[in-house]
Amino acid sequence: MDLSAIDPNSTPGFSGKKADGQAVLAAEATELSELQERLFASSREGAPERVLLILQAMDTAGKGGIVRHVVGAVDPQGIEHHAFKAPSDEEKSHDFLWRIEKQLTGAGIIGVFDRSHYEDVLVHRVKSLSPSEEITRRYAAIKDFERGLVAEGTRVIKVMLHISKEEQGARLLERLERPDKYWKYNPGDLEDRALWDQFQEAYQIAIRQTDLNDAPWYVVPANKKWYARVAVQRLLINALKDINPTWPPADFDVEEEKKRLAAS
Repeated sequence: MDLSAIDPNSTPGFSGKKADGQAVLAAEATELSELQERLFASSREGAPERVLLILQAMDTAGKGGIVRHVVGAVDPQGIEHHAFKAPSDEEKSHDFLWRIEKQLTGAGIIGVFDRSHYEDVLVHRVKSLSPSEEITRRYAAIKDFERGLVAEGTRVIKVMLHISKEEQGARLLERLERPDKYWKYNPGDLEDRALWDQFQEAYQIAIRQTDLNDAPWYVVPANKKWYARVAVQRLLINALKDINPTWPPADFDVEEEKKRLAAS
């Protein structure tokens, strides 16, 4: 996998334009919502399956838009979303996966990690926050961790939203030019932007090291926000269709309940 060979402006698997993509996003939201409800309902009968969507990206790549426009289309009672920030002092006193494990969902739930345990290899590699031996250990720990999740019934979808440095610059400038977007701007984003090439290398290494057959990485070109949303929506739909959750059968006599209802 060569990250530099993937065009952030491309729309692999989709030949339409923005309007076509928006139409697909709206049309397939119904299918995603029904599949999510079936997943939630089946867990009430003991089905163990769940979904974990991991979103990783450079700043401004559109993680929030994925959460709002894709995940936000389904019933919120079947969603658990967590945005990982810099670890607290308590979290630093534990292994890096400790805080991640605390946010794992139960059966029937679509969990969404806005950033994740991958920050602890990406940022630590770029900013030399841990020695190389520890970062290598963490790659192995991540693979063991994710294999364990899969064995327990979790479908792990790992997405890197891939934008260009030029597109990020345009999005940061928009945040500085619009008062309604000031709140999104963080001066610290420019510090990471100055390390763009190092972060791209760190992402490439992390993806190569942790790409698993049963928990693969998907690099989604994200210069076109509408395309990234369509792509992630399709990944979720495909995962849920593969699970094929079924509606639980009635645990009561349906015809008898109809009679009781008519008589009430």
